[in-house]
Amino acid sequence: MTTFGIVRHGETEWNAQQRVQGRTDIPLNDTGRAQAAETGARLRAEQVTEGPWDAIVSSPLSRAHETARIIAAELGLPEPELVAELAERAHGEIEGLSFEERAARFAGGVPVPGLESREEVLDRALPSLEALAARHPDGRVLVVSHGGVISTLLHHSSGGAIDGPGRSIPNGSVREFRWGLGGLVLRSTV
Repeated sequence: MTTFGIVRHGETEWNAQQRVQGRTDIPLNDTGRAQAAETGARLRAEQVTEGPWDAIVSSPLSRAHETARIIAAELGLPEPELVAELAERAHGEIEGLSFEERAARFAGGVPVPGLESREEVLDRALPSLEALAARHPDGRVLVVSHGGVISTLLHHSSGGAIDGPGRSIPNGSVREFRWGLGGLVLRSTV
């Protein structure tokens, strides 16, 4: 059984402005860097009881990669491996819009051109986690990703009991999952 600590990247200016980021590559702000350092320190302290982390991987988007590099430094891990399939959900024409602008422009369930479906997110994220689990059997792997990916994994791993769409995932938060014979299972939120 492989343990995954799945971390949401630190804050960006668009997070602070409540803008949809999607695949737009917005860097961390100073608050986000501090959040990443705090998350790394918390994970380092938890290693005393939970055991060390074996590896760290990241979405290639700069906000996730920088978060992963900061956490890796806190934990004494090597440079994070980039995994393209862990990138944020593509949000198409709503990227850059505020939540209010999105609601106004695409009210009442109007389809958003270019919006990646939750199923498409799962179709790329789950095989990448399965491959990581195969490379780290019985290991502990940190995965730095994005709110859209994490909320989709929460919804999937709970059999729909945890509502994924619209769920707020705090910057710097960690969700612990396990990968075993039954696939991905939520263990806890840290």
